[in-house]
Amino acid sequence: MSKFDTFAALHVPGDPVVLYNIWDVGSALAVVAAGARALATGSHPVGDAAGFGDGEKVPLDFALANARRIVAATDLPLSVDFEGAYSVDPDAGAANMKALAEIGAVGCNFEDQVIGGEGLHPLDLQCRRIAAARAAVGTDFFINARTDLFLKVKQHDEALADQAIERGKAFADAGASGFFVPRLGDLKLVERVVKAVPLPVNAIAYPGAPSKAEWASAGIARISHGPFPHKALMAQLTEAAKAAIG
Repeated sequence: MSKFDTFAALHVPGDPVVLYNIWDVGSALAVVAAGARALATGSHPVGDAAGFGDGEKVPLDFALANARRIVAATDLPLSVDFEGAYSVDPDAGAANMKALAEIGAVGCNFEDQVIGGEGLHPLDLQCRRIAAARAAVGTDFFINARTDLFLKVKQHDEALADQAIERGKAFADAGASGFFVPRLGDLKLVERVVKAVPLPVNAIAYPGAPSKAEWASAGIARISHGPFPHKALMAQLTEAAKAAIG
C-alpha cells in the first residue's frame, strides 16, 4: 500500500485519525515516538517556530524545505498545512501544490479564506483553484479543502452550516479529498455537515472543543490540533526557564 493509500485509509468516519500537528523534524520525531500513524504540519506553529508568523508569511521555499526535511526524517505520511497555496491564481497555486507533492508530502490543507484580506474567496473561484490543483498533483494526493466560515463568524447556526455544506459539496465535485471545518464545535451542526458532504470531515481540537469520543460519535474522520501543541509546549518552556533562572 502506498503512503497515499495509507493516509487516505486513516480517514474513517466515527474512528477519526488524530493529527497532533508538528512544525519541524524534532517535533515530528516526538510525535512519531508517541505512536502517531501520520503527521501533519500546522502553518501557525511552523511560522511561529521560525519567527515568521502565520498567514503565508513563511516564505514558500522555506515551507517546502521544512516539509522535505520532515519527509526525509520519518516513514510516516505527511500532510502539510499549505494555507492558500501561495497564490489566488488557480494555475500558480496548482504549480506550488505540485512542488509540494514532488518533495514527498501525501497531502495538504487548502484554505478558502482571502489571506491578508477579508472574507472568503467566491465559491466558483475556490472550486477552480481546487480543480487546477487536482489536475496538477494527480488523483492520489489528499487535498483537504478547508472552509473558514466558522472562523470568520462567531454565531454558528443551521444557516451557516448550510453554507458550509454548499461549499463542501462543491469542493468534492471540484476534486477535494477531505473537508476541514475548523472551529465548528456544535455537534448537531457537525452531524448535519457530515451527513450532507460526501467527503471525510476534519475537525480541530481547540480548548473547550468536544472530546475525541464526541467527535467520533458525530462522524468526524480526522481530528487536527492546529497551533495548540506548539502553544502549550512554549508555555511549558517559559515556565521551566523561569524555574531555572530563578
